[in-house]
Amino acid sequence: MTDGERPRLAALRDIQEVYQPAEDSQLLAQTASDHIPEDALVLDVGTGSGYVAEHVHTVTGATVVGVDVNPQACKQARNRGVPTVRGDLLSPFRDEVFDVVCFNPPYLPTPADAEWGDWMERALSGGEDGRAVIDPFLDSVGRVLRPDGVVYVLISSLTGEDEVRNRAQSVGFDVETVAEESHPFEKLLVLRLSTRT
Repeated sequence: MTDGERPRLAALRDIQEVYQPAEDSQLLAQTASDHIPEDALVLDVGTGSGYVAEHVHTVTGATVVGVDVNPQACKQARNRGVPTVRGDLLSPFRDEVFDVVCFNPPYLPTPADAEWGDWMERALSGGEDGRAVIDPFLDSVGRVLRPDGVVYVLISSLTGEDEVRNRAQSVGFDVETVAEESHPFEKLLVLRLSTRT
């Protein structure tokens, strides 16, 4: 690469600061919309562009709020009409507020020496085992759920399906696979987590 190419590549990287809808976003949005009632209050964690939140609201009529740590993502989601809070995972919210929480987490296993340290990398990298963001989410999501609330979380076979299921069960959830889709290098799954009764 020549010095003349670096500014152009850097400029292109700057454009890609917010995760845009892909197969995983579409699978989560469609699956959640099939199950969410009209009167639900929904939180879309890591809302990114706001695609999942907008889709769920449009299809179901439910009230949907987004949260994202990336200020550019918050701006894009708000431009889609999604009320969005800047914050890390569930930290901005009170206990027992939401009927439904949706999450398309960063799930790609990423060696520490391959991380870029920018917003797009944070949107993609799940750390070395793919669960660096999923595990803290699972540990704390029960706090913001109303009684009988549910969680729809998208994971990849690259992340370790059994490990995610075991973690969710260990913090008090029943786990059901409600959708799956095969792709050349991975299988995408939407898990429905419900509090044990």
